[in-house]
Amino acid sequence: MNRIDKLFEKETNGVLSIYFTAGFPNLNDTVSVIKSLEKNGVKLIEIGIPFSDPMADGPVIQSSGSKALLNGMSLKLLFNQLSMVRKSVQIPLVLMGYLNPIMQFGFDEFCAEAKRCGVDGVIIPDLPFEEYLESYKSIAEAHNLHMIMLITPETSDDRIRLIDKHTGGFIYMVSTASVTGVRSSFGEDNLSYFKRVNAMNLKNPRMIGFGISNKATFDAACDNASGAIIGSKFVSLLENEKTIDGAVAKLIEAIKQ
Repeated sequence: MNRIDKLFEKETNGVLSIYFTAGFPNLNDTVSVIKSLEKNGVKLIEIGIPFSDPMADGPVIQSSGSKALLNGMSLKLLFNQLSMVRKSVQIPLVLMGYLNPIMQFGFDEFCAEAKRCGVDGVIIPDLPFEEYLESYKSIAEAHNLHMIMLITPETSDDRIRLIDKHTGGFIYMVSTASVTGVRSSFGEDNLSYFKRVNAMNLKNPRMIGFGISNKATFDAACDNASGAIIGSKFVSLLENEKTIDGAVAKLIEAIKQ
């Protein structure tokens, strides 16, 4: 069974997922960040593949991607870094990246390498859903990879149900129509959207991301989904704290107080 499925069979609420950019702040930090996150109770990790034109990312993650590319990070190097990670890491790992570098690598080869490294899922924000169904779904499934799809407040109920029917793992609920970034609380429009989707009784678990940075936003996400995804807040801490463990500790403290 895919590790993501095992996770959500056991954990139905309060799941903490963390996004960070591979090769940031230093080129060889990737596996150290993963190990530190798992050690501190994070249940799922999204590893960002840096790209020069990340249209869904806010300035913090854009900057981390640019620095990772300058450090020399590439998809080939990332797979090399992850090749031994399953000897010490048990929690689910998801790769998150844009279609261009993945297609340059070759989608079939990308999925084969992801499976070889023990990756459990993939998020490609700019992959059209119809294109996924037509050209990529069978390849991902052949490698036991869940293709995680994003929904937003503008996504219709019909489209949400279609995504729920044809994907596995979890549904990534983007909290807002804007790019990634930190916010202190969710407004009524956000909460109304969360409740609307929560009432649809979908088969897949849902994780809420974009804007999660403190206890208020983390708790609001967990009240309306299986858990929350934190990205920009953690990437900022990685850049500003002296150590990786220090950044992780500050993050855990932020969502508890």
